[in-house]
Amino acid sequence: MSQASAQPARRAAAREAGRPPRLAVEGIVKKFSGTRVLDDVSFEILPGEVHALLGHNGSGKSTLIKCLANYYIPDGGRITVDGEGLSFAGPGDSARLGLRFVHQDLGLVDSCSVLDSMFLGRSFPTRFGVISWSTARESARLSLSRVGLQHLDLDSPIEELTPSQKTGVAIARALNTDASTEDAAAVLVLDEPTATLPAAEVENLLLIVDQVAAAGTAVLYVTHRLDEVFQVADRLTVLRDGVNVATRRVDEMTKDELIVTMVGYSIEKAERTDAVRERLPELLRVEGVRAGAVRDATFTVHEGEILGLAGLTGSGREEALGLIFGAHRRERGKVLLRGVELPAGDPASSIGHGVAYLPAERKTHGSILTLTAADNCSVTDVRRFFKRGFLRRSLEEEEVAAWFQRLQVKPLGAQGLAFGALSGGNQQKVLFAKWLRCKPSVLLFDEPTQGVDVGAQRELHELMREVAADGTGAVVSSSDLAELEAICDRVLVFRNGEVVAELTGDQIQEHEIAQWCLGRDVRAPEHVSHISDELTKDAS
Repeated sequence: MSQASAQPARRAAAREAGRPPRLAVEGIVKKFSGTRVLDDVSFEILPGEVHALLGHNGSGKSTLIKCLANYYIPDGGRITVDGEGLSFAGPGDSARLGLRFVHQDLGLVDSCSVLDSMFLGRSFPTRFGVISWSTARESARLSLSRVGLQHLDLDSPIEELTPSQKTGVAIARALNTDASTEDAAAVLVLDEPTATLPAAEVENLLLIVDQVAAAGTAVLYVTHRLDEVFQVADRLTVLRDGVNVATRRVDEMTKDELIVTMVGYSIEKAERTDAVRERLPELLRVEGVRAGAVRDATFTVHEGEILGLAGLTGSGREEALGLIFGAHRRERGKVLLRGVELPAGDPASSIGHGVAYLPAERKTHGSILTLTAADNCSVTDVRRFFKRGFLRRSLEEEEVAAWFQRLQVKPLGAQGLAFGALSGGNQQKVLFAKWLRCKPSVLLFDEPTQGVDVGAQRELHELMREVAADGTGAVVSSSDLAELEAICDRVLVFRNGEVVAELTGDQIQEHEIAQWCLGRDVRAPEHVSHISDELTKDAS
């Protein structure tokens, strides 16, 4: 069943006369140090309804989810599931009432099989004191069928699944935590389920969500991707500064209205610059770089330019920036910064020459979660804080505080918090500050606003434009085509490991980029061939 045909039927079922809500949040208040982070929040989710929970970083979404999970005890209000109140006696109370959670970190182990993964966190079924594998396989197959994945090989390791299949396995596990029952969960809470999924996988995941709701489960869907809200959600609730500022039907709002509701102001699209046409000096030259999925990356970046890289998963787009920076070794090709060749596979040399790199996986490759936010900001260069052989913490604290204030890193006093305790948007601001304080010539951004709300996206985009206006060159690799349309002066499209299109001016539109990514059957524009020929001639 397609989403288009399933949603009207689900809406009708959800609003059937006399059906009580599956989840009711009534006047929830939560305070920290006297500050209300949730202020009289109320909404309800009906059976078979997908209800989107939206809001910028710090709006209270995470705190509310932790209240639902019994991690936090509210200071006021009540939560009921199918009419029964949550007692806040412990996490088991949420599970007993039928609340299930799938977080952005799926909690799966790549080396485990699908079958083993379905029983992580609970016991295998037993018979006469030993595991009943036939019962386990039957239970796993039943749970997977609820999300349309009944044909998965139960013996396949998780690492062999696609991203959307991995998320589907986590959802299936959440829907049935008791092998002895076939009852579906009452409420499924999905926290940023598509944040790390490539665009081609998102549609598969949304179909899984739709199938879960069609079976009568209420779904609370937390996301920063607003297009998904209009695809899969029936209603939405927007939190701003801990207050419920809107609970509306999705078909009653436009995307622009939703953005204004979330952040409190409209977002204007910035004017583009054409660094090539204006003959601004060349900063970075990539000549015939090859490794992994990248067969031939050839392009230039100019001062003050924001260059976008687009392409489907496996196109080479995801690996390009790591190869340029030296995080991965190149098989062949050159990278030159202002005519000086950067050694292959040597990130330290790249940094020394003024190249900065923000990888897509900020938690695993871009930061140290156990260190403080301040330490993550200053780690790129601590030499300036040493005086007569001693580290002067006061100098470090002063500089970090200035950067946190400039980038509006929240909450106040974030310098002393563990990096992992910050919201996604504030984590990314810290990583921006980490590199900007080094005054790089070229910034390489890989998925710069992945998992970041629309308000923080706006702030980060404005910061990127501000940096470019000072002459820094930026390369943005992103699966978010709307992001590329919003901020880039040029966009290069990768396919089969090569640049197949260069888009400028009015060509930089989501649908145009998507057509090239999917394999538009036309020749690359002459200027792409011209650039490639010119670089080949110069290199010979």
